[in-house]
Amino acid sequence: MATRLPEVDAVLLGVGLVGSILGRELTRAGLKVVGLERGEPRFTVPDFQGPQIHDELRYSIRKAMMQDNTKETLTFRNNGNQTALPIRRWESFLPGTGLGGAAVHWNGQTYRFQDTDLRMRTRTNERYGKNFLSDDIIIQDWGVNAADLEPYYDRFEYLLGVSGKAGNLKGQKVNGGNPFEDARNRDYPTPPMKEPYGSALFRKAAAGLGYHPFPQPSSNLSQPYTNPEGLTLNSCMFCGYCERYGCEHYAKSSPQTILLPVLLKDKNFTLKTGAQVLRINLDSDKKRATSVTYVDASGREFEQPAKLFIVGTFALNNVRMLLLSGIGKPYDPKTGTGVVGRNYAYQTTSAVQVFYDEKVNINPFMRSGANGVVISDFVSDNFDHGPLGFVGGAYVGEIMSHGRPIEFHPTPKGTPAWGAEWKKAVAKHYNHTCALNVHGSSVSVKQNYLDLDPTYKDAWGLPLLRMTFDFPENDLKMSAYVTQKAMEIGKAMGGQLVEGGPRKGPYTITQYQTTHNTGGTVMGTDPSTSTVNRFLQSWDVHNVFVIGASNFPQNASYNPTDTVGALAYWAADAITKQYLKNPGPLVRT
Repeated sequence: MATRLPEVDAVLLGVGLVGSILGRELTRAGLKVVGLERGEPRFTVPDFQGPQIHDELRYSIRKAMMQDNTKETLTFRNNGNQTALPIRRWESFLPGTGLGGAAVHWNGQTYRFQDTDLRMRTRTNERYGKNFLSDDIIIQDWGVNAADLEPYYDRFEYLLGVSGKAGNLKGQKVNGGNPFEDARNRDYPTPPMKEPYGSALFRKAAAGLGYHPFPQPSSNLSQPYTNPEGLTLNSCMFCGYCERYGCEHYAKSSPQTILLPVLLKDKNFTLKTGAQVLRINLDSDKKRATSVTYVDASGREFEQPAKLFIVGTFALNNVRMLLLSGIGKPYDPKTGTGVVGRNYAYQTTSAVQVFYDEKVNINPFMRSGANGVVISDFVSDNFDHGPLGFVGGAYVGEIMSHGRPIEFHPTPKGTPAWGAEWKKAVAKHYNHTCALNVHGSSVSVKQNYLDLDPTYKDAWGLPLLRMTFDFPENDLKMSAYVTQKAMEIGKAMGGQLVEGGPRKGPYTITQYQTTHNTGGTVMGTDPSTSTVNRFLQSWDVHNVFVIGASNFPQNASYNPTDTVGALAYWAADAITKQYLKNPGPLVRT
């Protein structure tokens, strides 16, 4: 039987990026807050210090910072006619766990979504007509626009100290930045990172073809910076150990460097690690949450009552928590009804390699997770889709994040996969190859969704989440088009050989692509097609807010973290300025 604890004002499910932000804002408003984190506590010192943090076998290959899939995983299938099976090794995407969550081991790429991303259904209908999309595509507007989110993007970027160059200041275009971005009120808090040689080659080639290269916005900092919370970050050392690793130099913006040191000192905040939340408990009419039930590291069960509940775990786990708790109607792809698990989307990526002779030294080992140069000419609706038969797009960039010895070994097609000839090819090409990344959007379709698996359970006896996903035909067309443009840039870069290819189906979980899982608890203005309202409040249970990439109705070309952070501040503002004064639905139906 669960031990019932004293009631608090608010409970955070997960203390990663979202949990840290909401914890800080709620305690600042005077609330007593408990943060429940299922993973272990970890800090820059001693957990991220060298040389152990550079253990590529432990962190990159064996995934030491990721969710323990011997206890809790998910099942996968490409379509509803297949039997889903458990994922036993994380490869395609990497759900984080532990204090700080996935924002500990992210790369630091920090983009704002465009207004055309946030109003994708309306924009598509206006520009191309209501019959442009195939019947299976269920993209929709978010219920917010770029102007709504601009102050919250700004606040989040200044918390992180993002290094970049504005391209649109208060409606005035600025040379050197992204000319396609929506207006921002001020420049990035720190200047762009130093440009690697490979990125300089890309910049010259892209500009020569008439495109608009700009430095990738980075949360690996270009210079020392003290954020509004009084925490100081250092400049990046270009060690090449960003994604899958914590930063030993205090140079990457993670909860440990931007917020947690302040939050953990707040007398109104209590952190509990090793706390596996099993469910959110509801009252008899299922309209209000009363408590959460969790199990600690010793296997003891507790019930934590509260007045307010923030679900801020990894996107996939947000969906599972609502399904396990009976909050919102589960999505049924056969009838098209229900909302929880609806609009799951991913990311559609591809790559192009440019091989040079031995006179051109790229030095891939001197990199960070997010430095580089990109173009946004083929992002979102920045180009005419009318003749192309698809929506969405991709950015293209020379943004090689590392040259680590186990993972990075570029070789041309036809090279043996192992043996002496493979070793010779790796030695020949390691320091003389550029990798161009094509980072594309993902539309939501009726047949891609998340639900509870009817067969497999986790270590606590609860159903696993089941993923049904394959690349939509729309996205494969998009990848073919933009990857060809990347090939043309690669050839203009002057290498001896350019190789690459678009994303092709079927989707596989055995190859890393991105950890940008989105959808399943999407935001919107219609309760029949969204799980939460525009303030990320559950339509069905008013004292539950669900925040994260699971709110995205479809995924954009850009990386999701900046938008997740902006949404966290957007929701926190609505909670502290509206909800706490008059608890109840913030949007009437």
